[in-house]
Amino acid sequence: MTDARAKPRRRLVVALGGNALLRRGEPLTADVQRAHAGEAMEAVANLAHEYDVVLTHGNGPQVGLLALQSSAYTDVPPYPLDVLGAESEGMIGYVLEQELRNRLPGRNAVTVLTQVVVDRGDPAFTAPTKPIGPVYTEEQARLLERERGWAVAADGEHFRRVVASPEPLRIVELAAIRLLVDAGAIVVCTGGGGIPVTVDGAGALRGVEAVIDKDLAAELLARSLEADALVMLTDVAAVMRGWGTPQPRPIERATPPELRGMQFANGSMGPKVEAACRFVERTGGVAAIGALADASLILAGAAGTTVTPDAAA
Repeated sequence: MTDARAKPRRRLVVALGGNALLRRGEPLTADVQRAHAGEAMEAVANLAHEYDVVLTHGNGPQVGLLALQSSAYTDVPPYPLDVLGAESEGMIGYVLEQELRNRLPGRNAVTVLTQVVVDRGDPAFTAPTKPIGPVYTEEQARLLERERGWAVAADGEHFRRVVASPEPLRIVELAAIRLLVDAGAIVVCTGGGGIPVTVDGAGALRGVEAVIDKDLAAELLARSLEADALVMLTDVAAVMRGWGTPQPRPIERATPPELRGMQFANGSMGPKVEAACRFVERTGGVAAIGALADASLILAGAAGTTVTPDAAA
């Protein structure tokens, strides 16, 4: 008999950074990504014992590789980024789902290919910023820029292809995701920010050439599902004050106004901080950013950066 007084489980949206499947500079092989996926799902499985987890992930390296593979076969035009995004979402979701099931026998893990509505008039379409694919030297990147018509930009010490990254507005499959979560499934969804689509005057969906930022899409997902917390797991221990200086210092707790008064890199920590601030401001909930290996400690407030509505929360 179920105890009607049992405390309801908290709902978490967990966003995995690209390092969950691939470390910078590693080869984009299936075996390498499978090994890292197993490590990441060990951490997520531990969270799923205590929380209702909805899982999302990045896809930058994978969608970039698919784009390179697509362009290598010249008998047909290269596939558009929305189709490649769907392919990467299915591929990564399959691996994560399988690794979760192997660690949580009896629990349902389900991948949902997720479309996310964007505005075709978003200014991001004229100013590409989202890095995808492998890293290059500047010489290699400039050559590809000339040969393939890519936009390229610096990404740390390297260069990568960059594409449009419009704002996510609405998750098309939200009702289905909610049903699965309410039924107790661990749902892997909105991967890579979701498949970018627009809606015409008749309500028809059309894919567009873009990659949505996965952290901003994770915030939309968490807010739409009325999650208690948004947790972004990456390859750094915390948000750092003075990143790139000789003495960076971790920020253990902060409010959105405090974080908005600082500068963070657009291609890395910036979107995570923005997503955390939006979620806390719009819901009054809690957001956290930290290392994948510290997932349980982050939720206990003992690691990472916790963002709350006020300093005393």
